[in-house]
Parts: sequence; C-alpha cells; structure tokens
Amino acid sequence: MTKVLVSAGLPTAMEGLTYPIPFSDPANLLRIARHAESLGYHSVWGNDHMTTQNYVRTEFPTSPRFWEPLITYAWLAAATTTLRFGTGILVLPMRRDIVVTAKQIATLDNLSNGRLEIGVGVGAYREEFEAVWPDGGVHRGDMMEEGVAALRLLFSRREASFAGNYYKFRNVECSPKPLQARLPIYYGGNSPNHIARVARGADGWIPAAMPPEHLRPLVDRLHAETRTAGRDPAAVAVAPQFVVHLGKTAEAATARFKQSQMHKHLVSLRKSTLKDQAKLPMEDVNLIGSVDQTVERATRLKEAGVTHFLGLYFAANDVAELLDQMQLFAEEVMPRIVA
Repeated sequence: MTKVLVSAGLPTAMEGLTYPIPFSDPANLLRIARHAESLGYHSVWGNDHMTTQNYVRTEFPTSPRFWEPLITYAWLAAATTTLRFGTGILVLPMRRDIVVTAKQIATLDNLSNGRLEIGVGVGAYREEFEAVWPDGGVHRGDMMEEGVAALRLLFSRREASFAGNYYKFRNVECSPKPLQARLPIYYGGNSPNHIARVARGADGWIPAAMPPEHLRPLVDRLHAETRTAGRDPAAVAVAPQFVVHLGKTAEAATARFKQSQMHKHLVSLRKSTLKDQAKLPMEDVNLIGSVDQTVERATRLKEAGVTHFLGLYFAANDVAELLDQMQLFAEEVMPRIVA
C-alpha cells in the first residue's frame, strides 16, 4: 500500500471556533509546532480568518485572536528545521491584492528554505466574506481559481501581466521566485466544482472529513478528470482533513469529543462546508475512537485513495490535552498507517 503523509493542525485562527478563548498564545503556537516536528509529523496546517463569525461573537465576551498564517509561519520557520508549513486554507478571495500575496508567499518559501505549501479555498462562512466585500458582485470560486492562475504566472515568468475579472496587473517582476521549483498548491472544499479545478492544475485536494464510501467515488472522478487533463493522478494529493480524539474506548473518546469546542464548531459547519454530511454521526466520519478503531478507519481511508491525512485537528479543550493527543496519535497510530 502507498505510503501516506500525516500532518497536524495549527490553531492560527481557531480560537472560539475549534478551541476556547484564550488558547492560541504565541508561546503555545511555538510549542505545538516544535512538538509536531519532534514527533515526526510532515507539516502543520493553519487556517485563515479575517473577522469573527457571528455565532462566536454571541458565545464569547472577548474577541478571538486570529493570527495571519503567512506571518506566523515566518516566525515559526525560524524556530524549526525540517517541519513544513501549509495553509489549510488561505481564503484567497479575501486577499484583494494578488501581487502582494504572491510576494509574501515567495518570500516565505525562500526564508523557510522551501518548506511552504499553499492550500486555497473560498472560506466556510459567507458572512465573513461579505464583511470584507460589502459591495458584493463576487463569485468566490471563480475569484479563487483566477487568483491561483495569477500566482502561477507570477511565480513562473520574469515579467507577468494579467487581466482577469478580479485581478489585474501589468509587467510585474515578482522576484525572488519561490525556492521550490513548483510550490505545491491545493484546493480546499467538498464541492464537485473543486474536483475539476484540481484536475486542471492543482497539486492536491483538501476535502473536509467524509467516510471512505463517500470519498472513493470522488477520488475515482478526480483521477479520471486528471488523466483527461493530461496529468498523472499520482502527482495529485488526496488530502482530507479529519478531527481526531483518541480514548481507551470508542465511548470514552466520543464522550470527550462531545465536550469539546471542536464539536460545537462542527455543528456550525453543518450549515456550510459539512451540509452534505449533516445526517452522519460526527464520530463516524472522523477519527474518533480507540487506537485500534482509528487505525482501522484510517486504513479504509487509505484504500479509498487518501495520500495525506492533512492538518489533523485534535479535539482538546486545553493545550496540554492537544499535545497529549498529538503524541498518542504519533506513537500509537501513525506507525501503523504510514507504511
């Protein structure tokens, strides 16, 4: 069976969503990144938010700290040596100046010695997008795809010009280029439209958690469309994100998971990203259970086509519990699923 990659989520913009407030102190971000590196995780993946969601404002009296991921990674890269950094995801339609974004990405890839990967998406909360685009008139999916095309152009040509519906620039020399000859770019999202976008030119697909029987037909479709586009399916990562909580028994793991802020967050996503899974028990869709159960589920997901368990989100209500869960997964589950 093909070797898979395993990476961990980094709470860059998760306070009030998947974790309590406070949670993501800078010192804790550094602890999590170094812990991931020492345990052999391939990378850490942080998310991207520009403003607070309505339900979070209602629940918490203080605002969450949403750290910008690219700047955060520049700091963490200086404190690590082998760990890679990915955006899971960078909400590209909320970044109006694609030239500045390209410059930030290229700079970070160089300063981290080529340890950067970029996942892009439209974002889970339309209310957040509307806060920064109050005039409307934007198709988020089209803008995301256009932004990726502009990035590829800026990264590959000495002088680049672009005239799209959302991004325009003329004779821009973006230098330095990324250190990696092809900086990996993934599309995030469960929409069937993303499969076609990935097949045309992305390096990977980041869907939200789904069971193997739902994932397999989508992977087959991705592989077929990738071949039609004249590309090798083996060059395209299938990299879903899952929530993880390990316990001595399935009952213990599920009970603890349901006490977590992570559980509340997934309930909120049933109106957007996870609307197609609203009737499925969360503990059955994700990696929640005993070690043996988690290994069995992960193995079935590999058989369904997963090549990267990307940015695993460990359900925990404090940093100590998060670090313990990361270690338990790395020591008890990872050796049994990566080979």
